[in-house]
Amino acid sequence: MPATDRPRDSAGPGAATTVAAHRTRRRLRSDRARQLADLLRRQLITGTFPAGTLPHESTLATDYRTSRNTVRQALDLLRTEGLVKRQPGVGTVVVAQKYPHGLDRLMGLAETLHEHGHVTNEVRAMGPVPAPAPVAERLHVTLGTEVLHIERLRRLNGLPLSLDDTYIPLDLGTALLGTDLENTDVFRLLEAITGQHLGHADITLEAVNADSHSAAVLQAPRGAAVLMLERLTHLGDGRPVDLEFIRFRGDRITMSGLLHRSL
Repeated sequence: MPATDRPRDSAGPGAATTVAAHRTRRRLRSDRARQLADLLRRQLITGTFPAGTLPHESTLATDYRTSRNTVRQALDLLRTEGLVKRQPGVGTVVVAQKYPHGLDRLMGLAETLHEHGHVTNEVRAMGPVPAPAPVAERLHVTLGTEVLHIERLRRLNGLPLSLDDTYIPLDLGTALLGTDLENTDVFRLLEAITGQHLGHADITLEAVNADSHSAAVLQAPRGAAVLMLERLTHLGDGRPVDLEFIRFRGDRITMSGLLHRSL
């Protein structure tokens, strides 16, 4: 075996120790870079940096008491996420914005993001369908009973933000057929139709990979992670009236809430 093909630790225990120490240093630097990226990401989202330009790498290294190599790795992580970009002569600038979506209040998307621009809905499909078992069970209707299904692409200021699949009991859904779904949240329409306020919602939030259809509609890379929000909304009297499967572009939305600890 040529000398260059021999395992490194064959040079003796001292060499093996050196290799292990080097790997440990690299791992620790990667850990610190990930931690720094988390801190900087929060500042990017909240608009902390003036004019959307990050401080110089040396300034960040001083501020966070770390090395410039660690800073570079952290910025590389943020560039991979599409949040920042390196511009010659300018530095590292913010090129993407994440919009806040609260999880502690029951609101439609237009209500949630009204401070950030105009939400529009492209109705891609709409009509009665036989209720699949998971839909029938959660909406408390008989299996196979028709429910209204709506698929909407939702945009904020023209940018694709979410792809929503909604199921509504047909006695309420029929009244939605002639309404302005392109510019009005379903929540507001349901309250107008029923004469009741919505009461509460059960939610589940998880990350899923974008299938070819949702990736194309959301203009996201196929297989990219998207945030899936499953939400079952009830009227004030407790009746379930709106089951939604919402796929958010994870690079354009951030979920937040206020939690209280019960003792």
